[in-house]
Amino acid sequence: MGVAMATSDVGVLIERARVSSGLSQRGLADATGISQSTLSRIISGQRPAKMPEVVQIAHATGHTVAQLTGEGTVADRVQCAARATNDCGMERMREALLHFLELDDYLDDQAIHGTV
Repeated sequence: MGVAMATSDVGVLIERARVSSGLSQRGLADATGISQSTLSRIISGQRPAKMPEVVQIAHATGHTVAQLTGEGTVADRVQCAARATNDCGMERMREALLHFLELDDYLDDQAIHGTV
């Protein structure tokens, strides 16, 4: 997934996501199953976040993995055209698509390929 960011940079992005989602560290710990002490070390840059933790934090805060890692590669590459129907807004559809594409990109990086 591109050039790795410094652990402290990922921690800053995770902290911003936590604050913008209105969660306390305890709330984020409860929502993710990651201990509060581990979250604190990740946020402070004392410990790197593992990808499964980043995925859990992204889900709990409503952010994408790319937003938490500073890698906008999937969103930067994606162009899509769709028609909103059934009271579903385009922005919600785009966010859902990006979440799936980022997960697919992560699985590819881990050499876990889907079958068709």
